[in-house]
Amino acid sequence: MRITVTVDGTPYTDEVEPRLLLVHYLRDRLGKVGTVVGCDTSNCGACTVLLDGRSIKSCSVLAVQVDGQEVTTVEGLSLDGSLHPVQEAFREKHALQCGFCTPGMIMATIDLLAEDPDPDEKQVRHSLEGNLCRCTGYQNIVAAAQDAAQRLREAPAETQGGTR
Repeated sequence: MRITVTVDGTPYTDEVEPRLLLVHYLRDRLGKVGTVVGCDTSNCGACTVLLDGRSIKSCSVLAVQVDGQEVTTVEGLSLDGSLHPVQEAFREKHALQCGFCTPGMIMATIDLLAEDPDPDEKQVRHSLEGNLCRCTGYQNIVAAAQDAAQRLREAPAETQGGTR
């Protein structure tokens, strides 16, 4: 099947097998390896991307389902070589250890902050329930999400990279 999709601001038209998962299309066809293959069952959230601005687990979506839509990966967040405010907050708050879950956590955080620009700790934890981290204990991830919320409230929109 032929699909046309915009990924990180670039339009692509490709022939894909109807059963090809979005995560494999992004990684294997487009080289977007920041979208991590974790569990292939949508349990871990490592493959989270934004589809038309909303977070989805790309291992549970077929590439043909995103025809005509816009996908943002973690690689598409930076603007002119600068980290997105959420990426910067994760870096500064040490919200990672092995880094495997980090892209998915960042993308889920961006979706949360688009919906609620000032979440409390409980709201952050609830929002990230579908993303698993096996290393950190989540404290720094929650702190990074709240720090990112403040950064986004204070930053001009043009410095916020590939978000809605």
